Amino acid sequence: MTSFDTVPNRLGTGSSKWSRYAEDVLPMWVADMDFPAAPAIIEALQKRLEHPVLGYGVARDELRDQIVADMAMLYGWAITRDDIVFLPGVEPGFNMALKAMLSPGDSVVVQTPIYRPILNAPGHWGLVREDAALAPSPSGWMIDKDAFSSKLASSKALLFCNPHNPTGKVFTRDELTWIAGECQTHDTLIISDEIHCDLLLDGRRHIPIATLSPDAAQRTITLMAASKTYNIAGMKTAFAIIQNPQTREKFASSRLGMVDSVNILGLEATLAAFRGATVWKAELLAYLQSNRDFLMGEIARRFPAIRCVAPEGTFLAWLDCSALQLTPDPQSFFLEKGKVAFSAGSEFGSAYRDYVRLNFGCSRASLEEGLRRMETALLARTAGEQ
Repeated sequence: MTSFDTVPNRLGTGSSKWSRYAEDVLPMWVADMDFPAAPAIIEALQKRLEHPVLGYGVARDELRDQIVADMAMLYGWAITRDDIVFLPGVEPGFNMALKAMLSPGDSVVVQTPIYRPILNAPGHWGLVREDAALAPSPSGWMIDKDAFSSKLASSKALLFCNPHNPTGKVFTRDELTWIAGECQTHDTLIISDEIHCDLLLDGRRHIPIATLSPDAAQRTITLMAASKTYNIAGMKTAFAIIQNPQTREKFASSRLGMVDSVNILGLEATLAAFRGATVWKAELLAYLQSNRDFLMGEIARRFPAIRCVAPEGTFLAWLDCSALQLTPDPQSFFLEKGKVAFSAGSEFGSAYRDYVRLNFGCSRASLEEGLRRMETALLARTAGEQ
């Protein structure tokens, strides 16, 4: 049984998460969990390092076969080895897709608020971004179908994110079927970032949008990785699943000297994760769900003015702090007054400056400390106003 309450000190390890701010700041921003990688992954890397040559790597058939088997077992999705294109990250993948499949001036739909690299990607290639905002409700984040359909009608692609970052929304089968149908109606390419697909809470099951129909399979570029689930993002390994041969060929040709081969150790880590860390993953999900439940209870108890729709997946919570009227914005306020660092809401769209994204992929003690720092900062502000 893994203990996620015991985490190593990451200061001085070259960690992006723990290097951005001063040592007295608790970092709860980037989507990087503080947990050690699963023992099976560490053991596989140690074994690989017994061989002293670390030249350029390619994915072995063993890894391709593991992914094919996993897609069949988890989703009933019949893919082949050749459908898989390995990449050094999901972000390079959706940028490659936009470059390969669209032309400057074409429009791309994204569902805001959205992960900043997705928000910025269309602009890299002279594309027009069309924002279709998700709306919070007591039952979860909802699609404005009229607005979405209207924007999709004039766009060449949907840059999709499921599970959704930063809201933690997991799209239902009905929602995905409707989206796939709209994309078929408007002949829209689907570029689907599914990097958090294993991080579903409350017993939910991920549904790749490409599995919903033969048409969806042919118009979708699906992007996945072990990186978020198994906390190996620094290994820089991901993959695309592209069942349309013509699309796959165009996608692969868009590397253009910018997207290089994949980290040889990352390929080993990915295989070890998929093959030998499923028990660890189940224990992780139980811990994250407990953290999510604790967080939601404490927000309701300590910060009733903060609104948060409970995330259905990921390890990220999207906090609406607008009622607190924090200046200059919530991220800056909590950083300066509480020494706790969140992701700024404005990174996910200009309409979200009063939000912060909180990473609860940490020990319970760290989560409690982060909430304590938030409370201390708000109490100090109240005392100063009296």
